[in-house]
Amino acid sequence: MARNKSERQEQELAYLERYGSISLLEMTEKFDCSEATARRDLEELEKTGRIIRTMGGGAKYGSNGMSREVPFHEKQSALFREKEAIADKAASLVEEGDVIGLTGGTTTFLIAKALKKRSNITVVTNAVNIAMELADSEELQVVLTGGVLRNRSYELCGPLAEQSVKALNIHLMFMGVDGVTGQGVSTYSELEANIASQLMRRSGRTIAVFDRSKVGKSSLFHVASLNELHACITDELPAESTLQALKQANVEVYTANWSSNHSPLEG
Repeated sequence: MARNKSERQEQELAYLERYGSISLLEMTEKFDCSEATARRDLEELEKTGRIIRTMGGGAKYGSNGMSREVPFHEKQSALFREKEAIADKAASLVEEGDVIGLTGGTTTFLIAKALKKRSNITVVTNAVNIAMELADSEELQVVLTGGVLRNRSYELCGPLAEQSVKALNIHLMFMGVDGVTGQGVSTYSELEANIASQLMRRSGRTIAVFDRSKVGKSSLFHVASLNELHACITDELPAESTLQALKQANVEVYTANWSSNHSPLEG
């Protein structure tokens, strides 16, 4: 049990970062506080820009605005089980002989881990940590782009990275994103947006992978409109407005949660 308000709020924020959302009832039960105290805590935490209060009095982790870019090592543990489920679903779509693309990101890194024991697959990536994760997989071929390293995401970016993928043909690309709205998918980095767009151009099929904390958020740099995507994989169906936008753009929606590995929208 927290000894004071500051400690309690730290625990509440850690819970939100790990699980993505919380209701008022859950707060009163998990942190042994009154509903009024829970509301005040959420009001104060929202002012930090790290959470969003939701209808009904609860909250979800993240920001509606263009919040700071979180380094890979900080966000790796957030919604980990959900990201693992998304990664497993993504890996199940990969067939022997495929050439797949992976942008950088915590979810795409887990896709790489899920593919380590597969064979006869070529992985094209601009993420150094993904290439290193697969380096000892003798049955996989790994193609790492050139470019300048971004230390927050371990991605290689810039003109050299973009030029190096122009001669490649990718069957299926899994793209990590920082925000998803009816306007499309977005990321914090212009350099990462540019290399992701170039990888999309060389791919027969592009699938965006994201957990629920990215839905409804718009990051600074636009990567692609929804109609440029073929599918997406997430851990729960998005809010109705985003869901309708995905349907109108003919984007297949796969869900990877505890109750179902597929959404009703998949054909």
